[in-house]
Amino acid sequence: MKIIKRSGIETEFDLDKIIGAVKKANNEVIEQDRLTEDQIACLANTVQYICSKKTRALNVEEIQDLVENEIMRFGAHNLARTYITYRYKRQLLRQSNTTDDQILTLIECNNEEVKQENSNKNPTVNSVQRDYIAGEVSKDITKRILLPQDIVHAHETGVIHFHDSDYYAQHMHNCDLVNLEDMLQNGTVISGTMIEKPHSFSTACNIATQIIAQVASSQYGGQSISLTHLAPFVQVSREKITRETIEEFSSVGAKISDEDLSKIVEKRVRDEIRRGIQTIQYQVVTLMTTNGQAPFITVFMYLGEAENERVKDDLAIMIEETLLQRIKGVKNEKGVYITPAFPKLIYVLEEQNIHEDSKYYYLTKLAAECTAKRMVPDYISEKVMLNLKKDANGDGHCYTCMGCRSFLTPYLDENGKPKYYGRFNQGVVTVNLVDIALSSRKNMEEFWKIFDERMELCHRALQCRHERLTGTLSDAAPILWQHGALARLQPGETIDKLLHGGYSTISLGYAGLWETVFYMTGKKLTEEEGKEFGLAVMRKLNEYTGMWKKAENIDYSLYGTPLESTTYKFAKSLQKRFGVVPGVTDKNYITNSYHIHVTEEIDAFSKLSLESEFQQLSPGGAISYVEVPNMQHNIPAVLKVMKFIYDNIMYAELNTKSDYCQVCGYNGEIRIITGEGGKLIWECPKCGNIDQTKMNVARRTCGYIGTQYWNQGRTQEIKERVLHL
Repeated sequence: MKIIKRSGIETEFDLDKIIGAVKKANNEVIEQDRLTEDQIACLANTVQYICSKKTRALNVEEIQDLVENEIMRFGAHNLARTYITYRYKRQLLRQSNTTDDQILTLIECNNEEVKQENSNKNPTVNSVQRDYIAGEVSKDITKRILLPQDIVHAHETGVIHFHDSDYYAQHMHNCDLVNLEDMLQNGTVISGTMIEKPHSFSTACNIATQIIAQVASSQYGGQSISLTHLAPFVQVSREKITRETIEEFSSVGAKISDEDLSKIVEKRVRDEIRRGIQTIQYQVVTLMTTNGQAPFITVFMYLGEAENERVKDDLAIMIEETLLQRIKGVKNEKGVYITPAFPKLIYVLEEQNIHEDSKYYYLTKLAAECTAKRMVPDYISEKVMLNLKKDANGDGHCYTCMGCRSFLTPYLDENGKPKYYGRFNQGVVTVNLVDIALSSRKNMEEFWKIFDERMELCHRALQCRHERLTGTLSDAAPILWQHGALARLQPGETIDKLLHGGYSTISLGYAGLWETVFYMTGKKLTEEEGKEFGLAVMRKLNEYTGMWKKAENIDYSLYGTPLESTTYKFAKSLQKRFGVVPGVTDKNYITNSYHIHVTEEIDAFSKLSLESEFQQLSPGGAISYVEVPNMQHNIPAVLKVMKFIYDNIMYAELNTKSDYCQVCGYNGEIRIITGEGGKLIWECPKCGNIDQTKMNVARRTCGYIGTQYWNQGRTQEIKERVLHL
């Protein structure tokens, strides 16, 4: 049986340590207040039994809580007080240095919590360790100096989550919608080197990947680019190739008809598009940014963005090539094609590609094949988005998210024109809705009272994020603020004007709506009474963001948080404070945002239809999904789901499985089993391999694909997912 020490190291449960600690406290009280040796042994055995029944490894603090409870059960109150005092003194000693042990365990690669903190970071790699070490120092400074102590306490006890505190010490922000069009058409500067407008499509793709890497190293969240911004360079290459081909024939005195010339040119153009898309695919997955991982990049594919039919046709070729290459996958170290985590792909469903007689329906069929094989692309419904994302003039707009799910709100520039590319998100603070519910003890009046208090707490935390960025000089990240990714500010100029008026957003996140509704009403979100209460909570959250926005001219927006490691942290905090409440805290995870619980039996169409009502109340970002089996031989069913998405919900995805065992060559779904000590582990169903270093597993967990495994809470959530199709 395993336990997790304070440093994060996972080690074997040691019964003697419990007995020894209780004996030390026992010796400090008078004889009549002491426990006998048999009682101490009984106490220790009871704690061991309780731990063995858990489906996860408990940490030291949780085990010490169990010891206290057992001492009290024997009625040894003075001994319990002595034991608590001993713990407190030890805590004071540990607080004298808050980072050394964490850093040392990071370096030695035996910190289990950090190993599973981010499913796209490999903590054995030096660059990742360096980022984590810097993060530990940043978190320490943030907790001790930069943030108010009540916000720190709320974060540490799981009342709220102050996201990305490991980057907070620096003046950095969250997500970007990169203005690739401006940077390519008007030039940019990368590492002090002038980059002019490219003279071919392949060069434009190379420059785009360099921009992606530079942007990723200047912020900590996701970023998105549009293929449309690369599309005009196809014609640049076409004209160049045409000239070169004519010169080739002229140089040998040969003549060529216009028809043959066109065929040769289009073949060479297609070859260049193939190479350019391959450059983006392979450079993105092989680049390593300063935080030790591949850039968290989303590529947007939207025919409706094209300025004319010629560009649209070229864009269609680019989309086709992108999908074909993703279906193929990338080779792992064994030379086997597998599912890469990035770039994330988003495909817009629109009138010109959704119907069987649509001109570009062939792309939609290809997208369905890609989803069945590689889990991407995700889908945005142009029809639904135009109805939901309306600007001050009442005009609807369709655009991509910034990374996995964070969406900007509609914005008109000083000329009254809609603007999305070049904008960003300042940061996120998430409220644990389940904690509000449990703290209210099912008293609805008390629920809303605590809700108001937590909103004020979140508001102050978000103001801290905003104030941390205020006064930031453009020199802090020239690629972002001076050279076009987000703005063209002057050296020495602050970014302050971009923090107000709606140019950027700042996000109030929320988690655990399912558990909150179930606890407060006894009903599920899938039942009418539960649904109505859930919608009421969502509307109230939006009331607060709207009120803050109006008062401060800062674009607060409600965001369906993609909890990864935090879903486990919140669950542990709730169990510690409130015990095990059936249907609420009896899992090692809580549910993301408004999602229907992963164990709930519901069909794909009912799930998407219901969640669409909640998604429209998350204007700062949200995504819905359906869990499906292997669909590679049932593409018509995938297309049916896609058409339903087009008619009913703005943003959704299908979760499929595509794993590979390097030991036996199995290609399918690698399963999760319960191993020694109750720990969840991955196992190949064909050969029984449980060595994670010898398998390639890809799962979508928070709107994006992870490939570096997950903590025990998230792994349990993945294991318990039911199929919706």
